[in-house]
Amino acid sequence: MRSVRATVLVLLASPAFAQTAPPQEGPITCASPVAPGDTERTLKQRYGKDAAMQDLPGAEGETYKGLVLYPKTADRRIEVAFSDDKAMRASGLMLRDAKTSRWSIGGVTLGSSLSDVQKANGKPFLVSGFEWDYGGFVTDWKGGALSRLQDGCTVTIRFGKKAGAPRSLSGDGVKIASDNTTLVKWAPVVTEIGVNFPDE
Repeated sequence: MRSVRATVLVLLASPAFAQTAPPQEGPITCASPVAPGDTERTLKQRYGKDAAMQDLPGAEGETYKGLVLYPKTADRRIEVAFSDDKAMRASGLMLRDAKTSRWSIGGVTLGSSLSDVQKANGKPFLVSGFEWDYGGFVTDWKGGALSRLQDGCTVTIRFGKKAGAPRSLSGDGVKIASDNTTLVKWAPVVTEIGVNFPDE
C-alpha cells in the first residue's frame, strides 16, 4: 500500500501532471494565449490575478466590457473581447496602448514598420486614409500571408504616428498602397493589432 501511494505522489509531482503556467510573451495563434472557446471564467482560472474585466474603448467613443490579461504590464497587455454580454465566448483579442509588445502575430508586433509588415505579408497591401476614426487600418492584404492565420482567424492591423499625416494620405475613402512613396516617407508604425476568431 505504501509503495502505491508513493508512486501516486511521484506522478502528481512530475512536470507532466503539473499545471502549465500560461504564456507571458511570444507568438499569438488562434489557440494561444486565448482560444475561441475561452470565457471570462476559463481565462480567470488560467491567468488568476493577471486577468481582470474592464471597460475598454470601442469605436466612435463607445466602451465595452472586456477582459484584460496582464493589465499592469503595458508590453504584455492583451485585451479580450467577447461575442456576448455574459462573456461566454471570446470573439478576439487586441494589442494596443503600448510602444512595443512582447507578443507577436505572424512576425508583426506593436511598433513594427511598414516594411516589417510588408515583409511578413510577402507583398504590398492597402491601408485606409488617416486622420479619422477608422484611419490607418489595413483594408486588403492582397492575398498575402497575413490575410488569414491558421484555423481561420483573421488579423487586423492599424498604423499611426503622433505627427499628422500628409493631406494626400488622409480622409475617409482614401486607400493607400503600403509601398506608396509618400506613405513610406511619413513612416507610420503599427499601433494596434487584432486577432478575430471565426464565427461559430
